[in-house]
Amino acid sequence: MFELLAKAYLAATGWTVRNDVPDDVDKFVIIAAPHTSNWDFPVTLAVAKTIDMKFYWVGKHTLFRWPFGGLMRRLGGIPIDRRSSQGFVEQIAEAFDDADAMALGIAPEGTRSKRDHWKSGFYHIAREAGVPIVLGFLDWGRKEGGLGPMVDASQSKKEVMDQIRAFYADKEGKRHDTYTEPRLRNEEESADLAS
Repeated sequence: MFELLAKAYLAATGWTVRNDVPDDVDKFVIIAAPHTSNWDFPVTLAVAKTIDMKFYWVGKHTLFRWPFGGLMRRLGGIPIDRRSSQGFVEQIAEAFDDADAMALGIAPEGTRSKRDHWKSGFYHIAREAGVPIVLGFLDWGRKEGGLGPMVDASQSKKEVMDQIRAFYADKEGKRHDTYTEPRLRNEEESADLAS
């Protein structure tokens, strides 16, 4: 039922959906970018339903309070308390190990406000879990969303981020003034160092 509603919503609003992920890949971290508006969330959920995958996402714990907490969890939400993020990467990597299939969406901009850099959690989770990074996107200029190419997370941060920047270079967020360029704080560090 939700899949039909998602398709109807996207069609009515002029969105098209793309999926470049091979059928035999069932575990991956999805970058959700650009993330510049609250409207990104419902459109992302509709795109995920249209692709017909079990989509998980992390959100700040305050989103999971009553009365919407149960709904957020049913929509694939995993609550994260940003004040105590110790062990987060290891916990998510373990969840990947335990799951038969898992597509985890992470918004590395971390907020809809403009920032100096992206958060690197998506990179560390993918490395720790041994899964690829999939370049998910909402291009508000073209009204196209979905899953783009995969990036091998075993590469250095710099190599990964160069591929990410090339892909997102022509993707347009809903709000231009809050766009954060794909760059990590310590991008030049060796791949085994945390940022």
